[in-house]
Amino acid sequence: MPRATPPDAPAAPAAGAWRGWRAAAQDALYGPRGFYRRPEGPAGHFRTSVHASPLFAEAVARLFRRVDAALGRPEVVDFVDMGAGRGELITGVLDALPAEVATRTRAYAVEIAARPEDLDPRIEWRAAPPRDVTGLLFANEWLDNVPLDIAEVDRAGVPRLVLVREDGTERLGEPVTGAEARWLARWWPLPAEEGLRAEEGLRAEIGLPRDAAWADAVASVSRGLAVAADYAHTADTRPPFGTLTGFREGRETAPVPDGSCDVTAHVALDACAARDGRLLRQRDALHTLGITGARPPLTLATTDPAAYVRALASAGEAAELTAQGGLGDFGWLVQPVGIPDPLAD
Repeated sequence: MPRATPPDAPAAPAAGAWRGWRAAAQDALYGPRGFYRRPEGPAGHFRTSVHASPLFAEAVARLFRRVDAALGRPEVVDFVDMGAGRGELITGVLDALPAEVATRTRAYAVEIAARPEDLDPRIEWRAAPPRDVTGLLFANEWLDNVPLDIAEVDRAGVPRLVLVREDGTERLGEPVTGAEARWLARWWPLPAEEGLRAEEGLRAEIGLPRDAAWADAVASVSRGLAVAADYAHTADTRPPFGTLTGFREGRETAPVPDGSCDVTAHVALDACAARDGRLLRQRDALHTLGITGARPPLTLATTDPAAYVRALASAGEAAELTAQGGLGDFGWLVQPVGIPDPLAD
């Protein structure tokens, strides 16, 4: 998913240079010729909850209204769309709000790509989130594209950084040390069982930059709610060989850091949540917001066939957004700031 400008952008590499995956992906995604600067936008390459159905934006709009109510319906309330793509989510949220709320809403789209020409003029387009947000900051598939380094266990059982060239060729570098090693020990230990030698080839994705990016995003909220919705895993479901992959034109592909494809990895969302966050599945969050996927009653088919067809289509879209094994398994990290949790039961 499209991103706000991550910090510490590296200099352009020499041809054939070996770099860690964090530096390589940073340049491939966000550099001058980066994937997220391409004119077709992310929707030209993959489909997210935003693209699956307008029901997703409607659910986020309901959440925004809950945040607004918890804040006491201030004169101005902020909605921040982190990694806004071409503005699909923020446009849908504004369209779904009642006029009384929309007229009080300051809308910010945070994205490195150029502002779309036909974007609603009410939306402020920014490369970084505003500070002192009072309202809702929503990051849909943002953290999975915050670049990170990869560790792999060598023959001696030592986790080492994986280095990569622009063509995707890999080799092992130096052992993982310092803060990265401490993060692995806490959140993705290699080996997983204490006292055992790690198996050669096991991988881990060092999520420290994502923890920092999320902490910075939350710090921009003075009162309100921050939510991250993303591909995710937790300590009991870490994949033994990682999740690094690529996407191009709707298909999964090898992750090659040359700017030709998306480079993404699932998020260790429990690590990001370590500071007072709460995790839940997307299907549970959307159920709380009224998106259930329940079929309309058959009696509607006889009394109002057109309404039945519309309701049936809506139920199908809701079912996709909440499906087990699909979008419903996305993780939501919910972090209230100075208000009660609007998604609490």
